[in-house]
Amino acid sequence: MGGTASTRRVTFEADENENITVVKGIRLSENVIDRMKETSPSGPKSQRYSGAYGGASVSDEELKRRVAEELALEQAKKESENQKRLKQSKELDSEKAFASEQLTRAILRERISNEEERAKARHLAKQLEEKDRVIKKQDAFYKEQLARLEERSSEFYRVTTEQYQKAAEEVEAKFNSLGYSEMRLDPCCSSGIQMQGMGI
Repeated sequence: MGGTASTRRVTFEADENENITVVKGIRLSENVIDRMKETSPSGPKSQRYSGAYGGASVSDEELKRRVAEELALEQAKKESENQKRLKQSKELDSEKAFASEQLTRAILRERISNEEERAKARHLAKQLEEKDRVIKKQDAFYKEQLARLEERSSEFYRVTTEQYQKAAEEVEAKFNSLGYSEMRLDPCCSSGIQMQGMGI
């Protein structure tokens, strides 16, 4: 590919109607073929297709120039398409990387959130366990205090009963010594009996 100064050999092939359709194995477009038909002067076939044998007629040079231009345009078009595809591929890769990063961050945030929730749940469970332990300890303390109070109350009742019985026996013995053995001691009238015994 190149301009008129190119030293590369160009080979032409014609179809059954003697129209040039292939240049170095590349099939030409209908537009190029039509332009070649318009610019190629009429004359002997040897002049029109002398390019196949390395000839240098004016028509062949013009044909070579146009073919080279067409090939250059096709090459530029392919390069432009390749650049476009490369750019699209880079953009797609960038979008994929961005989406992957966002997904990774979302998963990380979710894991952190779940870990925080689990930590809160563990902390709450620990607090409840501590409260339950304190309540059980207080309950045991109250039960112990109640048992002690009941024991003290029972002891107080026993001592009081014994003291009352002892006092009653002492009073009865005193009255017996004064000659009132047949009289029963009645707490309600003990003061009256005492007054009668004294002759009041």
